[in-house]
Amino acid sequence: MSELTNTQNSERYIRRYLLTTVSALALLASVGTRNAGATDEDADRPTIWIELGGQLEHMEGQGDPLTPGFLAMNPNSPVLTPVSPVRAQNAEPFGFTEDSKISFQPEDSNWVFSGGVRFGRSSNRREVHHQTSKVHYKYNSAGVRNTSQYPVTKEDFASTQVHHQESHLILDFMAGKDVGFGMFGVGASSTISLGVRFAQFTSKETVDIRARPDVQFKYFPSATKPQHIFPYFHSYHATGNASRSFHGVGPSLSWDGSAPIAGNLKSGEFSFDWGANMALLFGRQKARARDQKTGVYASKLAFNHSHYVTPPYTVTYQHPGGHIIDRSVIVPNVGGMAGASWRIDNVKVSFGYRADFFFGAMDVGIDARKSATLGFYGPFASVSVGLGG
Repeated sequence: MSELTNTQNSERYIRRYLLTTVSALALLASVGTRNAGATDEDADRPTIWIELGGQLEHMEGQGDPLTPGFLAMNPNSPVLTPVSPVRAQNAEPFGFTEDSKISFQPEDSNWVFSGGVRFGRSSNRREVHHQTSKVHYKYNSAGVRNTSQYPVTKEDFASTQVHHQESHLILDFMAGKDVGFGMFGVGASSTISLGVRFAQFTSKETVDIRARPDVQFKYFPSATKPQHIFPYFHSYHATGNASRSFHGVGPSLSWDGSAPIAGNLKSGEFSFDWGANMALLFGRQKARARDQKTGVYASKLAFNHSHYVTPPYTVTYQHPGGHIIDRSVIVPNVGGMAGASWRIDNVKVSFGYRADFFFGAMDVGIDARKSATLGFYGPFASVSVGLGG
């Protein structure tokens, strides 16, 4: 019930911010339209730009791996290499984010009003299994395996299954004005914008680790029967699941610039583009993590040739863990972009490198809270089309 109440309060909080922003943008548009002067170049420029693009991005700060203690107790086991259960939990190195933006600059005005959205989602499953190939049979006769008997066991094994899911959404509503005044050359722009940024990040993961990394065998001689072989070993099982999220909203400031390098708008113009942004987001950080680690031991006396000794396994430990958190946080956000664009008339193609970091946004801990920076960075490309004018 508290979760539903928090969600409803958050939605009302966001609606209030968006309504305030839209009202402010409308007021600024009317003021900018009345006070700006017209030029011949402005008369031909588009009043609306529509931009569509995508980014191949690396994401950091998704969550700590589950690290059961038996991994450190068996560092030389061949089934824990080359891909260990910890390494198997690594998220995919890259994801893809789609973004779109619409900008409106009234005629005879230096003011620009824009709204943009960036959305990304990823999901991957991974299963890593290692097993030694040697087979042991129940009996030896004169040092030779009796293969007519069922095998007692294959040797060591380790199996890890992981499922990751992640999504992120960023919304921007901005009002800006060109303050360059030609300082970067004819046709250049330098726009400072104020507005509101909303961000929402969610992730879920499950992991299951099973291992028997240290099988050994005891050979018991018999006067009347072939030699008996009895295995003894430790067996481990670790399982965990976690869901994490952050959603917040707050004021945003950005600086975007562009300077022509070569060419002209009629035959094709190349420009150098740059940008920087910062925001302060007020929101909720949530995490719910659960894990269970179990170890059992089967001694060489736990089995005999006709039946199991009761109980055949001894539980050496059971360690439940995890934590739950739901708290208000303030998250600073800093980002930047550098790239180039090619424009002919009212069509522009852009590409470059972009990064955004949200400091302390996510709780990535397993058994206790641990705040971490969530970062997105990688190359991007976009196509823009101008309308009107």
